[in-house]
Amino acid sequence: MSEYDRIDFEMLEEDEDDYDGPDAYVDEEDDTVLDLEDLQDSIQEPTGVAQSEPPMLRQIFLSLFNSQSRTDTGGDGNGSEPRQLRTVSIQDLQRLLNSRSVESPSDYEDDDDDDDEIENVGEWHQSWFPPHKEPQQLGVELLMGGEFGSVSSKIRSRRNKRNISQMILDQPSRPRGALSRENLTSELIPNTNGTAVASYAANVYCGQFSKDSSFYYTCCQDFRLHIYDMTSPPSPYIKRQRNLRRSATGVWDDSDRNHDTTLKILKTIQGCTGRWTITDSHLSPDNERMIYSSISPTVYMTSTLDSSVTQTPISFQDPNQRQRARAHWGWDEDSFGIWSCRFSADGNEVVAGGSGQIFVYDLLADRRTVKIIAHEDDVNSCCWADTASGNVLISASDDTFLKVWDRRSLGASQKPSGVLVGHTEGITNVSAKGDGRYIISNGKDQALRLWDLRKMCSSEDFDNGADRDFRLRGFDYRYGHYPKPKRAAHPRDCSVMTYRGHAVLRTLIRCHFSPAETTGGQYIYSGSADGKIHIWSLDGRIVQVLDRSKTSAMTFDPSAEECILPNSTRNTVCVRDVSWNGNEPMMMSAGWDGGHSLSKSVVARHEWRGLSKMSYGLEDWMEKQNIERGERATRARRTLRVPGAFDSEEND
Repeated sequence: MSEYDRIDFEMLEEDEDDYDGPDAYVDEEDDTVLDLEDLQDSIQEPTGVAQSEPPMLRQIFLSLFNSQSRTDTGGDGNGSEPRQLRTVSIQDLQRLLNSRSVESPSDYEDDDDDDDEIENVGEWHQSWFPPHKEPQQLGVELLMGGEFGSVSSKIRSRRNKRNISQMILDQPSRPRGALSRENLTSELIPNTNGTAVASYAANVYCGQFSKDSSFYYTCCQDFRLHIYDMTSPPSPYIKRQRNLRRSATGVWDDSDRNHDTTLKILKTIQGCTGRWTITDSHLSPDNERMIYSSISPTVYMTSTLDSSVTQTPISFQDPNQRQRARAHWGWDEDSFGIWSCRFSADGNEVVAGGSGQIFVYDLLADRRTVKIIAHEDDVNSCCWADTASGNVLISASDDTFLKVWDRRSLGASQKPSGVLVGHTEGITNVSAKGDGRYIISNGKDQALRLWDLRKMCSSEDFDNGADRDFRLRGFDYRYGHYPKPKRAAHPRDCSVMTYRGHAVLRTLIRCHFSPAETTGGQYIYSGSADGKIHIWSLDGRIVQVLDRSKTSAMTFDPSAEECILPNSTRNTVCVRDVSWNGNEPMMMSAGWDGGHSLSKSVVARHEWRGLSKMSYGLEDWMEKQNIERGERATRARRTLRVPGAFDSEEND
């Protein structure tokens, strides 16, 4: 029996009105990257090396001798064709020496830690814990609790009484404001694999809509920020002429080929160069300013829509003149990177997280006001818990924990107000619903978790045993392999729901709530390293999966009938960031192309397409609707039938 059938709808039907209650990335082309599968095979091959040698050195010698033996004997074993010897780089040796896959006396502090040893390595996209296929009770209770959108619309939908056309026709007879946009669009989920609308020669690390969805912006590894107008549809693609110019230094300038798009460009900003890439960005509540961070202590703020090119530095470093002088010459040992930054609800403050620390900067006072030594590892993501005040901060770290900080109590102690325990690997992203209660987080344990701040672990309980580390030894998410874990969650797991099916690998994959204006926030979505975009219902089920490997080229019309492409043979796309339009059922996804083409990143537009634009016919759709209607009626009879009552339908 479905969990929805356990909900008593009679009380809810009494009132038909809505109840609205309260990363550094490892490049695939880098020859120094060690293939874990090749390493595992080389370790398992029998050799004549004496077993008395130290285990770490034995692994190194096995790798070297096996490569040499293949060179001497040839690729097929008969010496007919010699194989080129692969050079073992310094990075390979370092990773072998740092590996703890082979037991040594110093590897374990106690017997319990044996469970953390990596046993076997599956495919990088393998899901060790399958996603839910049926609604989960806790998720259904959340959906029907009134905190995630209208309840009456969900009831009508489950009973197949939700007719959008009739609702629009009856609108004049309804009280003013009785029909909200959510009633019409809550079930319209983007359902196409998308059409490319922009391509870049650098990886895109951020791609989000503005708060009013009037424009969309991207931030690339080449420190360029692109802002696009979303009020006008994409234009037909026209192949541009490539103009290579020789600069004054004698180097060919190919910047003209870095960017192709069918969207209307509002502004392109050349950001201040930092370390490696732009790690994060965020828009102010009025959409007029943007901040972006890099692997450095300085966040830069720039304007979005006017012609100004001014970029204001926001330094989170200690206000020490001597230290600043050292940083200017590039040898400051206390320098750190910023991995995440967010504007406050009023746009007057900025929260940032970096190397185990979180900060708050007051833009009006032009000074840093908060510095917290928050975690034992990098802070990959941070955010404000609500949109009404700036008192509660959330930090998510590679130490597997999320911590909740109340600025009003930081004066007495720099201990967190609570800790969210549940992930067994580092956390890549945290996103808040904005109500001060619910947040979601993506973890390298391949799990997306939903949290209720009212159920967090206290700081005292955390210090008394909940802080135990269950990370797998030697696991590095950037190499695209997730070993089989011993635990699905931390023993002190306090999360409300867990969502699975995606791959949180290669980069810091992001997750978000669906827009409250059109869906009530009842969906959760995330990118994935397997090239998919996963959309979950709050009840735990995957309701839609979009495949970026089947995205149409930029020459196709995004609003035309979807082109059914054959199975793609190209390399997997890694979808790092996804954004859901707040005005219409449409998504934009930023994916890294795993191939060797000039376009390293492609942004795709995913629309909702009705029956006229889908590949199946009307008869198939009607048959599907009739089957679902019959199943719901059967479940309703089983749930509501009174013992001894006469059932006319059974006698027909």
